[in-house]
Amino acid sequence: MSGSELGGGPEDLEPLGRGLVDLRRRALQELASVRIFSDQFLTKFLWARDLDVELSLKLLLNYQRWRRESPEISRCLSPSSVLGLLNTTYHAVLPQRDHSGSRVLIYRIGQWDPKDWLAFQVFSVSLMTSEIISMETETQTQGLKAIFDLQGWSLGHALQFNPSLARKISSVLSDSFPLKVRGIHLVNEPMFFRPVFAMIRPFLPDKIRKRIHMHGAHFQDTLSDFFSPSVLPPEYGGEGPGIEGVCQAWTNQLLQSEKLLQQIATHPTGDIAIPPEDCWISETVEAEQLLEG
Repeated sequence: MSGSELGGGPEDLEPLGRGLVDLRRRALQELASVRIFSDQFLTKFLWARDLDVELSLKLLLNYQRWRRESPEISRCLSPSSVLGLLNTTYHAVLPQRDHSGSRVLIYRIGQWDPKDWLAFQVFSVSLMTSEIISMETETQTQGLKAIFDLQGWSLGHALQFNPSLARKISSVLSDSFPLKVRGIHLVNEPMFFRPVFAMIRPFLPDKIRKRIHMHGAHFQDTLSDFFSPSVLPPEYGGEGPGIEGVCQAWTNQLLQSEKLLQQIATHPTGDIAIPPEDCWISETVEAEQLLEG
């Protein structure tokens, strides 16, 4: 596999190569029923932790555990099943990265009608996007920044959140998904959003807490401190394409990725570079190995 496919510059190839060997060896020791991991899959975890094998291993194990413990989300990666929500222009990945190379995501909470969509369905949209962009070389190294527009947040939204869901959301943000979260920006946040934020906050590490910025109703004055005008839509004080157009473009991207996302959702480990039937050690082989040991 070439350096461009693995990510990073030429100077990173040697430590990345060593990291892949070490991470694969240790991951297969920890996950005794798994027989193989691909380079493409392991690379995501290494870059998410800056090639630190110990931290990458912890992240990989957390990812596998999160998928097992949250099947209502991890096994429901179907854009067509939430097309009604996507068509409200709820979510977009902006076409241009920020000055540091990070992907910029926007979530428009007011477009989510809590009478029509459950919180876990809404959260699955974020997971679908995360799975797709985590395959991008530049995103693996430069991470993402997210803008949450809370205009229209209501009691109906708040009532859908509970400590269990808060923990699952915070896990993806902090230690269970191979993406670097470089910044979280809240705009138009009302006072009664704070109880929900207070529910999520304790589960977040200090590093993520320090990257959360609350901009309020006058966000256009402060978002420009973090994003150049060319990146943001006009609705957010920028000069880029309008929000409705970029939402529709990303909806189309998600729909085009339906088959890929379904493969990830149903795969035993999420490593779709490895056929599902090849990733597990069979019970017979595993028993033979135990006897030999």
